[in-house]
Amino acid sequence: MCQLLGMNCNVPTDICFSFEGFSARGGRTDEHQDGWGIAFFEGLGCRIFLDAKPAIASPVADLVRRYPIHSTHVIAHIRKATQGGIALVNCHPFQRELWGRYWVFAHNGNLLDFHAQITHYQPVGQTDSERAFCLILEALRQSFPTGKPLLKELYPVLRDITALIADKGIFNYLLSDGEHFFTYCSTKLCYIVRQAPFAAAHLIDEDITVDFQKLTTPCDRVAVIATTPLTDNEVWTQIHPGELLVFQDGLPYKF
Repeated sequence: MCQLLGMNCNVPTDICFSFEGFSARGGRTDEHQDGWGIAFFEGLGCRIFLDAKPAIASPVADLVRRYPIHSTHVIAHIRKATQGGIALVNCHPFQRELWGRYWVFAHNGNLLDFHAQITHYQPVGQTDSERAFCLILEALRQSFPTGKPLLKELYPVLRDITALIADKGIFNYLLSDGEHFFTYCSTKLCYIVRQAPFAAAHLIDEDITVDFQKLTTPCDRVAVIATTPLTDNEVWTQIHPGELLVFQDGLPYKF
């Protein structure tokens, strides 16, 4: 199946270090060779890069590795196809508009016999992932037709539609509108929060070490979410199956 990478920060930060290790799993250190994508929120805008080539062979991925785009919300995905062919239209993350904001979604898993009843949002490709995204947005739009509600009102609706979809199979996902960052663990997802005092981190998939103390200020805070840990000298927190977390300013949100 696919793998996920996300980042949520309290100040705009680049994801070059994490993406260097993550993209290596797109054909060099792992078998996720059926396309990749990454989305960067910048205010109300959103840059999305997609390619049906493996991440290790993609000139677009090479651009992302070398170009330090700063963002507080990033979602990335490397694909091992289960439903839908190897094509640009089936590459994650997917993007739609809701309440005057872009929403971005990426999924790791496989939903069996999943046929969503959708009226407003329609999938363009053939993946179960895009159908699930459309159903989530449909549920939110129908529940709050006049605009985005408070997080305490939105969360239970998202939790309920997520549980409904998760009954169909494996459903790990990342979802963001550039204001809130949602992560749902069906089987496997973890995170780490980097904050002062910062230390050096070493990638698992590449022999690269970065000393974050030299690149940050004492006020910086960054949460990195991934299917499996990206570094071998840090302690990652496993998200419990069935847990829907919200990250804000680099920390899990406390209701």
